[in-house]
Order: sequence, then structure tokens, then C-alpha cells
Amino acid sequence: MKRKIVCVGNLVLDEVFQVASLPASGIKTGVVGYEKRYGGPAATAAVAICRLGGAAAYWGRVANDAAGEAGIAALSGHGVDCSGVAVLSEGRTLRAIVMVDNHGERSIVSDRHGLSLDGSVLPNDPLDAAGAVLVDSRWPAGALIALDRARAAGVVTVLDADGGAADDNQALIDRADHVVFSSEGLRDHAGEGGAAEQLRHCAGAGGKIVAVTRGSAGSLWLIDGEIVAVPAFKVAVADTTGCGDTFHGAYALALSEGGPPLAAARFASAAAAVKAQRGRGWDGMGDRAAIETVLATGAVHPH
Repeated sequence: MKRKIVCVGNLVLDEVFQVASLPASGIKTGVVGYEKRYGGPAATAAVAICRLGGAAAYWGRVANDAAGEAGIAALSGHGVDCSGVAVLSEGRTLRAIVMVDNHGERSIVSDRHGLSLDGSVLPNDPLDAAGAVLVDSRWPAGALIALDRARAAGVVTVLDADGGAADDNQALIDRADHVVFSSEGLRDHAGEGGAAEQLRHCAGAGGKIVAVTRGSAGSLWLIDGEIVAVPAFKVAVADTTGCGDTFHGAYALALSEGGPPLAAARFASAAAAVKAQRGRGWDGMGDRAAIETVLATGAVHPH
């Protein structure tokens, strides 16, 4: 029986605008296409895990509104266990505006203030039966509780470090076994400098595994004091939205299956590459067969 990976963090209703090019300040830009779909770091990671043949539970919160109801339905439709989602009577389900250009690059404006940050709404579950726990830094109160429970249960933990206050992020970093930053998240937390220097700064003396994802430049990993580069797979990009979240989900899944960190990182890179090539939000996730083909051939094939 597969052990569930518990993903703790945000679910977001994305309004996605396709544009020819991302606008500069003060510029008006026409829209080529528009759609509503769901995202959010932890929620997207949970979908990726299920698509890859794993079992995932999403722990988060939504408002008692149409967007929250539809978001839970969308997650459930992709096989995610949503029994741990709290439906709050006040506030509104989180939203974001996403602009995607013809090269697949995106800019995101997020509204993260629509819901209470109180972590006490998490299920009363000690997490001792989990295969892994993945948290994102956008809901620090919930993430802290989940990380502490996982540590007490001896369950491996992964932190998606992208955004948030410095003090909150440091508390999460101190508790997580594996910390994977976005490039922006690493710069925000560690300041300017080379990526290797920044990773060493964040790792401290605890010997934890710390990494940064860098899009088409691949990822860098600090493991046992050594910096190791994991290249990205070359792909014709349709949309980079959700690729980092897909990476985190695939990485947590591979760890839960007993894979070593660098093998898990390569698996995650393949999953993110397929997602970038296909676009289409959660519907663009690659299945296990697609990722294994990428790993075997080194190429992402059109779908």
C-alpha cells in the first residue's frame, strides 16, 4: 500500500492571461487568451504526486465560497485526498493573476491575505503514517506544525522555500530535512552572491540538504558539504507556471520511495520539464511513463 505524502500550504484560484510579451511598467498589453484554473505550491505538488502514481493528501484552507468548493473538487478530481482541507466561514479563497508570454515565461500577482493564517485548522493527525511531508512557505503557521509533527514521527520533510518573511522562513528551514529554494526565494533569504555561497549560508551547521532550482539552468544541491549541479532537460516551453511546484512534488515522491537525493532531483527535473513543455495547468502533468521516457532518452517528446 502506498504511503500518502501530505502536502501543506496554499490552494489558489489563478486567472491566467496569455499575452504576446510581459508588459513593462506603464504599458498596456492586449490579451491573447484567458482561462481560470487552480494552482498554489502545495496543491500543485499534490496533483503532481498523484499523476506520477503516488498518493497525496492536501492540507490547507479555503473559504466557504464558490472558488473554494470548485478548488476542492478539482483537487479531488486529480486523485488528491482533500479530507484535511479546512473550509473557513470568513475570508475568500486565495487568488492570483498570472500573465504568460509567448515564450512560456510568467509573472504572478498573488493575493495571500484572503484567509486566516492560523495553523490550528490542520487535521489532528500525528503524521506517523505519512511517506513524506511537503510544506510550502506561503502558510508558515500550518507548515511549522506539520514539520514539528513529522519530525516527532521520524518522517522525511521537504520545504518549498519561495516567498514569506525572513523569520518565518528561518524557522521552517531549521525544521526541514530538505530545503529547495527558487532562485528568487534563495536571493530573498540569503541576499546577493553566488548560489553556492548562498546555499552554504542557508544550510548552517546542521548538515541538511539545501538546493535551488534555476529553471532552464537546472538546479544546484549542497549535499555533505559538496555543491552538485543537476542539469535541466531541454524543452520547448509552453508555460513555466507550476513547474517549480511540480518539481517539489516529484522530489518528495522520489524520496518517499527510497531514492537518494540526486536521483530524486533528476526525477523531479524530468517531471518539471514535461510540465513546462505541455503547459495546461494541472491537466499538463506528466504521468510516470512520460517521466521515465525522459530519464531514459534525455528528451521531452511533444504530447
